[in-house]
Amino acid sequence: MESGKMRSISLRRNRDKSVDNTKGNCSGMHSLAALYRKEMSDHITSKRFVIILCLVMASTIAGLYGALSGLSDAISDSSDFIFLKLYTTSGNSIPSYMSFIGLIGPFVGLIFGFDAINSERNNGTLNRLLSQPIYRDSVIIGKFLASASVISIMVVSTGVLIGAIGFLKTGIHPSGEELVRILVYLVYTIVYICFWLAMSMLFSVYCKHSSTSALASIALWIFFAIFMSLLASMIANAVYPINDQYHAIINTMSNYNCELYLNRISPYYLYSEAVSTILNPSVRTVNVVTMSQMVGAISGYLSLGQSLLLVWPHLVGMAALTLAAFTIAYVRFMRQEIRGN
Repeated sequence: MESGKMRSISLRRNRDKSVDNTKGNCSGMHSLAALYRKEMSDHITSKRFVIILCLVMASTIAGLYGALSGLSDAISDSSDFIFLKLYTTSGNSIPSYMSFIGLIGPFVGLIFGFDAINSERNNGTLNRLLSQPIYRDSVIIGKFLASASVISIMVVSTGVLIGAIGFLKTGIHPSGEELVRILVYLVYTIVYICFWLAMSMLFSVYCKHSSTSALASIALWIFFAIFMSLLASMIANAVYPINDQYHAIINTMSNYNCELYLNRISPYYLYSEAVSTILNPSVRTVNVVTMSQMVGAISGYLSLGQSLLLVWPHLVGMAALTLAAFTIAYVRFMRQEIRGN
């Protein structure tokens, strides 16, 4: 009898624990959904969003105008994959849509995340927010997901806009492979911008003031976009000098590989290399090719599968960097003392 009572008591306790865990999971999902909706509403109704939207739309229109003005010259050079040239062609000193997004995209991610946490803390709203029945991790996860959703909507909208207006103006319809390449390109772009979003949120967690986190984020962006290539060239020339004819013969290959691998530390270079390969099927390799390797090679275009094989490490690396930046920000935020601030 006693053993039966003990078993019934233990079963009842286990059932109660499972019910409590289920309630806790439902409460956590409910709080995350509520914060997600709140952040989405704040983004869409803010003046910041209007400014960013105007900037992105201006860049999209300028890139489309440049592509349409230079499309005839691009078609005369190659009449294959014409629809993709709407995204890669520049004209009349106007960069292409791909170049615009490569430069403007990080700015969008930084703007959405540089004050995500420290502004809430400085205004005192973070204490009031956490005084509600809300899990702390729902705050940072909800902010990241809401910003990533807005970024995804903007990227997909501008990408579809380029294709739609290009089709109406030129009458050129895309093939199935071109549509898939554009879709992969948009996914790369979203991951690329989300990396900068995660980095700006990381600075927002570590820095007490929004101005400091903004300056740190912009400094990192400028370093990777401009100075990283100069630094990689200086290091490669120092390690494998090519100052004279003798060293040029010996170190040319090593110098190029060293500079290439150092440049690939930069997310900007990774993104540029990946999307150039995806949107330009004539790109057959992302590494150096020797003359012996070119002997007997047949010129042509790579299939979609082969292009993806070339650049899938770039996407994996970009996603890993994004996850690492967000994880560090998440751990730091979870360990910070909020109530006393």
